[in-house]
Amino acid sequence: MATQLNYEPRAATGAYLTDKVQRELARWNRARLEPGLPSPDWRLQLERDHRLLRLEGDFLETLRAEIAEEAAAAPTEPGHFVRWFEGLEESGPGQGDPLFPWLAEQASLADFRWFMEQEAAGEAGFDDLVAYAQVKLPTRAKLELARNYWDEMGRGNPKGMHGPMLDALVARLRLDPRIEATVRESLALANAMTAMATTRRYAWHAIGALGAIEQTAPGRAAHVAAGLRRLGLTGRERHYFELHAVLDVKHSEAWNREALAPLVAEDPRRATAIAEGALIRLKCGERCFERYRAHLW
Repeated sequence: MATQLNYEPRAATGAYLTDKVQRELARWNRARLEPGLPSPDWRLQLERDHRLLRLEGDFLETLRAEIAEEAAAAPTEPGHFVRWFEGLEESGPGQGDPLFPWLAEQASLADFRWFMEQEAAGEAGFDDLVAYAQVKLPTRAKLELARNYWDEMGRGNPKGMHGPMLDALVARLRLDPRIEATVRESLALANAMTAMATTRRYAWHAIGALGAIEQTAPGRAAHVAAGLRRLGLTGRERHYFELHAVLDVKHSEAWNREALAPLVAEDPRRATAIAEGALIRLKCGERCFERYRAHLW
């Protein structure tokens, strides 16, 4: 289907949601998170890091400003806050997007290949984000993130690790995920998630953003799995999405009970930050879905 070249995001975010900025941040994130060795030019790398940390901060603050009023309305009593958070599954940005039923029922294999390339290139790695986010958390929340991480790691079984499951589907579809070929909205989503998880002043935002993924992903994953089944992919190739359509429901319930409620009970100010993180994640996702539809439809 023809690409609509005149697409623009629904909400203006200034200079920070451009191809140039998001690709630069994506390349930097990929390089800085990769294990490395000492280098004689480490001072130059620090100078680059300083510039890009400023750029990343400006980008994230722009996203915060966009949803600040809505997040400020979130309740700060733990029980009420969890119910507000759970309500995002129905009322949050991007929920119920028609892209996913279309993927389940109508999308061609070529459509799926493009969609999966966008998703794979922008994938921040949930396991790594959880590992970053759990640093120095209070015990109860830290244990919940640890349980979640252990599931992501296949509970010690390499065949059960979630990341390689997605890699297997990428290989089966013969995809070539590249930053240069990825739309800025997908890169912005991954860049925002990485920023919140790796920057401790956004630690509570990361908890909200990761919790929003667990809560809203199952329905979308079920649609993607249905589309892959319709196109004849095997159970092994669909396993990543079929697993998340079921497992994330349990993860979400535990996350809300064991992480969100006690964290807000300990300090009600965290409720606003957690709400901001969730809304940033959902708003970035909404932009992705709109851009995907603009291309595919």
